[in-house]
Amino acid sequence: MFSRFFQKSPPKHRPQNAVQGSFSPASFDPRVALHYGVPSTASILAFDRVQRLLAVGTLDGKIKVFGGDNIEGILISPKQASFKNLEFLENQGFLASVSSDNEIQVWDLKSRQIASALKWESIITSFSVIYGTSYMYIGSEHGMVYVLRFDSEDRKIKILPYYVPTNVISEAIGMSLDHVSVVRVLHQPCSAGKRLLIAYDNGVIVLWDVSEDRIILIRGHKDIELKRNKVASYPNDTEDDKLDHEGENKEISSVSWVSNDGSVVVVGYVDGDIMFWDLSTADSPQEQEAKKMSNNVFKLQLSSADRRLPIIVLHWCLNKSLNNKGGELFIYGGEEIGSEEVLTVLRVDWSCGIESLKCTGRVNISLHGSFADMVLLSSDCHTEGACNMLFVLTNPGQLDLYDNDCLSSLMSQQEKKTTTPTMQYPIAIPTLEPCMTTARLDVVCQDVKSFRTLSEILVAAKQHSVENQTSAGIKWPLTGGIPGQVFKDHPVIQIYIAGYHDGSVWIWDATYPALTLVYNIKSEVNDVKIGSARASVSALDFCPDTLHLAVGDESGVVRLYGLIRSSDDTSLYFVRENETEVFLGAETTLFAVIETEIDEKADSISFFLHNMNQGDGPHCKAVFSLQNSAVCGLQFANLGGKLAIGYEHGQVAMLDISQSSVLFLMNTESHTSSAVVSLNAKFLDSCSLNIPQESVSDISDNSEKGLVFIMTRDAHFVAIDTATGNMVCSRTMYPRVKSNAISMHTIGKYFDGTSELSSEKLSSNSPQKSDSGMQANVQSENAQPEVEIATTIENSYFGQIGSHKYIRKVNLVQRCCWTTTFRKDDKECVLVILYQSGDIELRSLPTLEVLGESSLMSILRWNMKTDMEKTICSSSNGQIILVNENEAAFISLLTCENEFWIPECFPCLHDEILAAAVDVTTSLCPNQNERQGAPFIFLNIAKNLKARKADQNANQAVHNNYLENLEQLFSYPPFLKPSTDTVDNQDAFELNIDEIHIDEPVTFSSLQKNNIDKRDKGKGTDRQKLFEDANTDSKPKVRTTEEIKAKYRKTGDASAAAALARDKLMERQEKLQLLNERTEELQSGAQDFASMASELAKRMENRKWWQL
Repeated sequence: MFSRFFQKSPPKHRPQNAVQGSFSPASFDPRVALHYGVPSTASILAFDRVQRLLAVGTLDGKIKVFGGDNIEGILISPKQASFKNLEFLENQGFLASVSSDNEIQVWDLKSRQIASALKWESIITSFSVIYGTSYMYIGSEHGMVYVLRFDSEDRKIKILPYYVPTNVISEAIGMSLDHVSVVRVLHQPCSAGKRLLIAYDNGVIVLWDVSEDRIILIRGHKDIELKRNKVASYPNDTEDDKLDHEGENKEISSVSWVSNDGSVVVVGYVDGDIMFWDLSTADSPQEQEAKKMSNNVFKLQLSSADRRLPIIVLHWCLNKSLNNKGGELFIYGGEEIGSEEVLTVLRVDWSCGIESLKCTGRVNISLHGSFADMVLLSSDCHTEGACNMLFVLTNPGQLDLYDNDCLSSLMSQQEKKTTTPTMQYPIAIPTLEPCMTTARLDVVCQDVKSFRTLSEILVAAKQHSVENQTSAGIKWPLTGGIPGQVFKDHPVIQIYIAGYHDGSVWIWDATYPALTLVYNIKSEVNDVKIGSARASVSALDFCPDTLHLAVGDESGVVRLYGLIRSSDDTSLYFVRENETEVFLGAETTLFAVIETEIDEKADSISFFLHNMNQGDGPHCKAVFSLQNSAVCGLQFANLGGKLAIGYEHGQVAMLDISQSSVLFLMNTESHTSSAVVSLNAKFLDSCSLNIPQESVSDISDNSEKGLVFIMTRDAHFVAIDTATGNMVCSRTMYPRVKSNAISMHTIGKYFDGTSELSSEKLSSNSPQKSDSGMQANVQSENAQPEVEIATTIENSYFGQIGSHKYIRKVNLVQRCCWTTTFRKDDKECVLVILYQSGDIELRSLPTLEVLGESSLMSILRWNMKTDMEKTICSSSNGQIILVNENEAAFISLLTCENEFWIPECFPCLHDEILAAAVDVTTSLCPNQNERQGAPFIFLNIAKNLKARKADQNANQAVHNNYLENLEQLFSYPPFLKPSTDTVDNQDAFELNIDEIHIDEPVTFSSLQKNNIDKRDKGKGTDRQKLFEDANTDSKPKVRTTEEIKAKYRKTGDASAAAALARDKLMERQEKLQLLNERTEELQSGAQDFASMASELAKRMENRKWWQL
């Protein structure tokens, strides 16, 4: 019966030199289109207080930027080097970084590319940015401090002439700084950028004035009396009033300001000590400073142990109730070596003076991993206060958020170590908690009948998800970035579906580059237990025609969900191998008896009545538990009317979705009962039979004929008749060699009713040659023959179905683990191969020639992990989604523009409107902005907009004046700045400049020359006139100040004298220029004369005397 639908004539092979079409090596350009999650190699944090963005630098040259509403961006450096410094140019749309190979990079957040890069010759040991500007301080291993500026217009990092001279500091401290590294460079608050604090690793702290090029003060550890307070046993700590002198140099490891006016700085040392230095005596007279010297420092120790960890990180949070003389200090380090890794928070108060500093509270935060970095921030831009939240980054790639108010309340407890409430970063696509086991990406085009229905479902589900988050009171502090444009009539809908280890299934709307969670489907259905408890999801499939979702798990259970609910969907069918239970809705009171036929066995089954009100969202329609082995593959066929299931032990089942019944369940007759790795069901096209479709769920039963192609793990191929369940073909690719098949892809057009099957070629008992590559012959008279690609670990085949020989075979250079195919312009088809080493190849079809090569390491800096291929999925347009630990990446393989994600859909990481609003704020000078921070800036924006008193021109003038002052300070080398002060306020005197008289050349006769010489002898030389009595042996006459002023003083003020001097200089310059021009003319004339004389000599040397 079945043979009349297939062709008897043998297929015609394509020529070996088939044309590759429009694909070329230049078309292969893999790049990261979208990235979610915290990289596992994250090591450093940075925060933009105005734009509310968080940046995370990694050890492999990547920077991840997080904003609000699932807005995330990844920046990948050309070099795979770690970042040791990372800071925002706040509110400017740029991010500055310093790599481990000492390259300074400035990233443009709008284009997500490097705007400028500068390679530094020496090792950079310190980097900081002056708040609100593009000026940067660089400290080197040789004790030098330089100033850089990023020019946003020229997009270039410029090295400014100014630097801090180390020779001046070396003379002041009495030692050389040539081999002393700069640990930290901080600009002093409220100094308008004129002062900076420099900390050297030998323990010396220098406060330097840029405007005056001088040292304001020097602090060290040599000859200072210290008062020690041990805080290790808080709250039972005791003060030790004993003064100790520690003459050795203490190496500095971290520095932070602990006051908004720059009067107190806290310093952490390598030996675990913490010192508070009072710098308020910087402008005091030397006598008063000497008196306060013994009381300007206070030392803390977190542990009394002899060996302690270095103080790695110090951050300060101001407490305004203490009048800028107290707050919370966040410390990492200082504990005993070998103790539990914690983050310590101290509440410190020195309202009575730095010499009476007290620790009034302490709490140790237990970390969830190895500490990497931390950053302080405020939860709301309109909330007053320095900070009330903090991010803690731990390895590998975990980002935790702590509430500072909660930490403050815990300080009143007696126990030091406590479990602190924390909120992990809400990863858009969870991959580890819970652990993702499988995933798929589905594309629904606009011509599909269910397109509009699915669009309405997604919009309603996203709105419900937002309402749930709002009602739960979730307030995430990161709100930066601008979402991309949303188009009303988008041509496609993309759905990303992931299955997890706990049995749950998550569905996201991936139509736009910012994914939105739509559903989170649990494994339980009300109080009914389905299969094994929390069995891992092992297979997924989605049917866009019927909006059905099939979920298979490792216990052998297949759950069928519907995204749309009709009035008839009130029952849940539970189908086992020999019985069927039906759970009816609460409004249904019905008992029935049903006969099911499974594998030609009839059983009489009774219904059981249950209340199955599943609520909103996807509803479970049927559950199939036919085998105890894991489900390896699922595929909807026949417009969603049938579902094919492949199991781990080699069994294959075909389900009738409309009847919730099993058509057949059979074994593939594989010799080793190997798992099904690929299955593909092909049915007759229902449209060719002129079968009307009343709805997307009404599938006609007339189109029942087709084949199911199956490939098992041991490279065994089987073709099964979908109508009868009979095996029509069974072959092994390598009968004598143990093989490990990876995948099988069927490409080509569907067959129709005019084709026929050759019984000779479909004989399952026919012998197969060892080099035979393909399976059953399925082709059409009017269509191209269907072909298959079979890939094992070490080989790849391309051949026609039913042919005894493959068309093309290549030996792969490496062991592969995953493959996929996709089309370009619905015509050309290519094969993508992912190797176990992480290399990626793009091969043409049917020639299997290599079109391009790349690797996960070059694209994402990833290494291939075990079972990583289970979560890889792809679309038909060249997109691949990969998951690695905490990360999920969308990779685009082709150079052509993505037809689904156009550039306007991508979110922007920099909000230019917000930046402009902050720039026009009034009533805050740059010093106040720097001191008070972003929250106060936003408050003033709101006040000014409400009162409508904003004066943009005045504020812009203040900001420009601030920047002009910085430019003036850093535009000249030290000690060479032009003086702007008047030195002498008395009457100005004229500056006489020697005049240079340049006249036309004059010819003197001998008589005139003698007369001039006689006349000049009487006047004397210029030197004689200057010293008046130069011809005598007496010394020059010493004149008084009054005599000098009387001779050289002229009327007018200092400005007039300066103007006159400038005119004299200009006149002198003109004369010198004229003299230079005449010198050049004389030189040119002499050269002309010499050449003419040489030519004349040549002409005359050959002439005789009578020819002259």
